[in-house]
Amino acid sequence: MKATIQTDITSVIGQIPYRMAFAGGWIDQPFVSQHNPTPPGSMVVVAIHPTIRFMDRCGMGTSTRDVAIKLWNGRIPDREPAKLVQELYRAENEGQAAPSGSQDMAGILYPGVSRLDYDYEHTGGCFPVHVESNTDPVVASWLNQVIYMVPIAQRPIGYTPLENKNLDPEWIGRLGQTGKDCFDAIVSMDAEALGKSMNDCMACWEAILPGTVRHSTITIDLVEILSYYQQRYIGAMYSGCGGGYIYVVSEEPVPGGFNVEVKISNDE
Repeated sequence: MKATIQTDITSVIGQIPYRMAFAGGWIDQPFVSQHNPTPPGSMVVVAIHPTIRFMDRCGMGTSTRDVAIKLWNGRIPDREPAKLVQELYRAENEGQAAPSGSQDMAGILYPGVSRLDYDYEHTGGCFPVHVESNTDPVVASWLNQVIYMVPIAQRPIGYTPLENKNLDPEWIGRLGQTGKDCFDAIVSMDAEALGKSMNDCMACWEAILPGTVRHSTITIDLVEILSYYQQRYIGAMYSGCGGGYIYVVSEEPVPGGFNVEVKISNDE
């Protein structure tokens, strides 16, 4: 008997969105945001359709997504996203000594492109003080075309980016600004500014948490690979610390890269 062919990948991997995290990442962590001299600091997240199964340990929020699938039986409830972010945050981080940042939850639950603004004076920096979202289909279509994802490597087992911290307020202020610049670039559909915000963010990561790109467990040269893409294309940054995928801003196809599809409504 011929096997039944599954026609939609969501029947295998589920319907909950994945999320991309762009410039400003780490500002959602209270140990970072508490040193920001010019709060709020911002970062950008983008909800994307589950058109492929992304690798684990690659900065794509897969563990948070797994919790969401179990918590809500595979579908996002029709309730206020801010409340859902807190509910999912509690479900994932209960009893955890080092909780994940709430950008993982927000990126899955807010459709479109969102700027998350973090101020340590608000909820101790655990949740955004403000979320600015853009669900314009023209903006989403543009972003679909200029972002290429290139697989690099999963984070190694036993890897941690937090062994060395340089929580310099000036660098942290710059980090939070890259998120603002990134969001403005996307809604303006300005590829050059988007690429610059990503390059600037990676410089902040390397200064504040050098383990994001250099670590004893990492066996490939993430810095050299990043430099290759930044020099040849408009801009580039890693999907997460320790590697994962690399986001490349380009108006031309990137060898080995693929595009994703921004999810602009939870009703899709």
